Amino acid sequence: MLKFSVSGKVTKEIHTVEDVCRMLRISRQQLRSWQRLGYLPQSDQFTFSDLIAIRTLENLKKNRVSARNIARVIESLRRRLAGVERPLSELRIVCDGKTISVQVAGRKMEAISGQFLFDFETAGLDNVKSLASKPAREGRAGQTTLRAQAEHWFQRGLSLEETGAPIAEAVEAYRKALELNPSAAGALVNLGTIYYHQHKFKEAEEHYLRAVKADPRYALAHFNLANLWDEQGDPVRARQHYENAIRLDPGYADAHYNLALLHEKTGDFLKATYHWRTYLKLDSSSSWADIARRQLDKLRQITIVRGAGESS
Repeated sequence: MLKFSVSGKVTKEIHTVEDVCRMLRISRQQLRSWQRLGYLPQSDQFTFSDLIAIRTLENLKKNRVSARNIARVIESLRRRLAGVERPLSELRIVCDGKTISVQVAGRKMEAISGQFLFDFETAGLDNVKSLASKPAREGRAGQTTLRAQAEHWFQRGLSLEETGAPIAEAVEAYRKALELNPSAAGALVNLGTIYYHQHKFKEAEEHYLRAVKADPRYALAHFNLANLWDEQGDPVRARQHYENAIRLDPGYADAHYNLALLHEKTGDFLKATYHWRTYLKLDSSSSWADIARRQLDKLRQITIVRGAGESS
């Protein structure tokens, strides 16, 4: 059975309350407080987007931003930026001790008033205008705006999948992201994985290949492409992309797991043993680790039987 990394998608890993408190070094009381205030979902499970929101809240807290002003920031950004539903995770919000600002299309905006802020390094005086008063520029600024819009639709697709919305809505969101940024590797991977689960393997392959072309160092794209070819009985190409994923990310546990299975199927038990052991160094406590240990035990038994046969 193939093991999919984060369900073959981007930013879909789920974390418990204990995970979040340990990783981000915050108290359970603080986490629950932010949930009660409506800054975070009322849940015991948290996604990667939630972690981004929590880090933003931690930064605002360190800069002594009051709960009232955080609420004003969230309300202001939702009102001013069409389609932004979760500003704490969708936008980069920072506080320098006096001003709460957000990056919009590569420019700094005061989060509550909507005024673009003067930046001596990048802007001229005529850039200090409100958000609604000036359309997107051509050239580099226009490209930045398109990338920002594409990222919004990508995050929208993730949100739709996470909330169990009809899959067609997520597909449409990812397609809009790709219309705005054809090289959006994350949207390509997630759309490819939707097609994979629908057994539309030709469409899945097309999107995974485009993701690899857009970002050759994208380990997840190689991993998913390997899964696709492994599933369709092409071990040579599958092995190549599992190895690419591991070369790009040596700690990619799921790639070691699937490569171990592949080597078992092709009879290379020595390499299979190596990847099972590597997997267990990276993941020693999950249910998948139990499977890895059973596979290792099976390989040891095969080796013992073969050794006995050769000696007799």
